Amino acid sequence: MTIQRVALLSVHTSPLAPFGGKKTGGMNVYVRELAYELGVRGVDVDIFVRRTSSDEPPVDSRIHPRVRVVYLEAGGVRPLAPDELFPHLSEFTARLMAFAAREGLRYDIVYAHYWLSGWVGQKLKEAWGVPFVQMFHTLGQMKRRIDAADNPFTLHERVNTEMAIVDWADAIIAATPAEQAQLLWLYRAKRRKIVIVPPGVNVERFFPQDKASARACLGFDACHLLLFVGRIEPLKGLDTILEALKVLKQTHPELIQNLCFAVVGGQLGAGDTELERVQALAETLGVAHVVRFIGAKDQSELPYYYAASTAVIMASDYESFGMVALEAMASGTPVIATQVGGLAFLVRDNETGYHVPVRDPVQLAHRIHDLLSDPKKQREMGENASYLAQDYAWSRVADRLLDLFAVLKARYPRRA
Repeated sequence: MTIQRVALLSVHTSPLAPFGGKKTGGMNVYVRELAYELGVRGVDVDIFVRRTSSDEPPVDSRIHPRVRVVYLEAGGVRPLAPDELFPHLSEFTARLMAFAAREGLRYDIVYAHYWLSGWVGQKLKEAWGVPFVQMFHTLGQMKRRIDAADNPFTLHERVNTEMAIVDWADAIIAATPAEQAQLLWLYRAKRRKIVIVPPGVNVERFFPQDKASARACLGFDACHLLLFVGRIEPLKGLDTILEALKVLKQTHPELIQNLCFAVVGGQLGAGDTELERVQALAETLGVAHVVRFIGAKDQSELPYYYAASTAVIMASDYESFGMVALEAMASGTPVIATQVGGLAFLVRDNETGYHVPVRDPVQLAHRIHDLLSDPKKQREMGENASYLAQDYAWSRVADRLLDLFAVLKARYPRRA
């Protein structure tokens, strides 16, 4: 059964937002790249997003001629944190349904991303009589176990909603077997509902390039470049990376003299308190001279940073998948990562990079030293990483999802 039109829900963040902002990360890339691939296949896609600024047009078609980002007002036109959006979901849903009715649109499938979108997805399923597919990207139960400082009331509300979504959804997309296990164990999800489909990577954008040329282009001519890409938040483990640099400074001072660490992400000069805390920590640890805070960058700029890097460092406490690791690997760059979530499956220890324990700066420093001091190992890992990344091309991901959508659509009665 052919899929002709898909409603993608990304309530709290736009797929067109720059990567590495407070609310932007792998999920934004996922929605944008998947929508593009569906558009290439002749599927019409509407991505519904909450409007946060008067600069955002009602409809934006930059991704692909068949793909529209539709901005809807809910709770006023202003930035709101994800935790503040739940009371406005009814308004968002009503405006979405009004948009579809006004344009006479019928969707074959609703594909929701993150728990806020899942609440909306169920309402659309009830109103339209179409299948509803959910991808959480991160799980409240996991955040509750890892980040005890998070708002307990908000997490309670989130987890309760996620539990309901697990029952409501016709299918749940898990990025890895680890996420499948978490859904089964923590949410009592039905195994038959869970389909493991990993996110993809744009292998036409991310591919091996000449490292020296990329470094010269970015102004990192005479140094080994270590790279962090992502949101600036405690769960990402930037503290551990900075502490590892301090360890290297103490144990291998000759190495630190020829080392740069670039942090791509965060809002420079915009009162980003977590970014300011990390910058102050770099000063306190005595490694600020080797750290360069770049700020958020668009996806079009990231290939140069990956290509220029000797290694990408991901010291996260929790990663549902780790799309940054996949982009780095596609670029031929080894990844040193904690063995958590998707990183445990994606990064192959001693083959495409190294695994390190969570919150262990000494082991991280040891692995950084191992890699930087062995150029042959760098080349071998980079080649292995690039080869493995080909299995995750977005074209393959889109085909698998379309097959699933068609099966789900066939189970629903035809609408008049």
